[in-house]
Amino acid sequence: MKLNKGVLFILLGASFFGFTPIFAKLAFSYGYSLGQINVVQMVISFFLLWSLTLIKRSSFKGLNKKNVLQIMITGCFIGLTSIFYYGSMQYLPASLAIILMFQFVWIGIILEWIFSKVRPAPVTIVSIILILIGVFFASNFVNGDIQDLPIKGFIFGILSAFTYAGFIFCSGKVAVNVDPWTRSSLMVTGSTILVLVIFMRDIPTLLPLEQNLVTTALGVSLFGAVLPPLFFAAGAPLVSGGVANILTTIELPIAILSASIILLEVVTTLQWLGIAIIIMAIALNEIGPNLFRNRKQY
Repeated sequence: MKLNKGVLFILLGASFFGFTPIFAKLAFSYGYSLGQINVVQMVISFFLLWSLTLIKRSSFKGLNKKNVLQIMITGCFIGLTSIFYYGSMQYLPASLAIILMFQFVWIGIILEWIFSKVRPAPVTIVSIILILIGVFFASNFVNGDIQDLPIKGFIFGILSAFTYAGFIFCSGKVAVNVDPWTRSSLMVTGSTILVLVIFMRDIPTLLPLEQNLVTTALGVSLFGAVLPPLFFAAGAPLVSGGVANILTTIELPIAILSASIILLEVVTTLQWLGIAIIIMAIALNEIGPNLFRNRKQY
């Protein structure tokens, strides 16, 4: 029963994150800038996460000046991912932006290889090749529909993959014994400071706050920075890390399906094939080594 609850919580958390492109695209349609969206959503996330942390009376045990700074610097990767990810959506369809951001999977493997000296297994290399094949189809390059799209959107999308991979890499190594809620709140503090500094010129344009901006930023905040960590924190201890990683891939079809239904973006059969290949490649990377190890034992 515990496993079922863990699976459900992680699926819900990943599914919530898949809805963030809707609110970001809606905010852009109202005419708000990338800076305005990021500043408001980060400030909302800051207050929501710290409120939950204090209400839960989360422990501050294990914190010191050094690791507080490290946690906040790690949180800066969240702010950068938000900037690049939503920046990509300014120029590209949401379905393509999410596919580009999902390249964090193989980029993370490369980071582990470079900085942790963890050489990828053969099955991992096969997974990376499959992911790249999946991206080829999912981007709709075959039909030539991406040729007229601004290169800036692709650059932002790939940068969001690198910064998200950097966040995952660092978050698994910095102050791991500190209470997860306290860590999350300190991370969002770092990302909020970064966003406020980068978009300092946009701050005066926020007042008076308009309802549409607050509503869309609240949606991005809840579905991107608050609800997913809440459900991940509840579900992750109940399942293995490999299962958790596989389950989070539901974010990709949810994001693209919501973009297709709500934002009316056209998603072709070839694109769905590419998405399926990406998900299968991620699953292969997580469960493949164990399968081959078990076969060798026999």
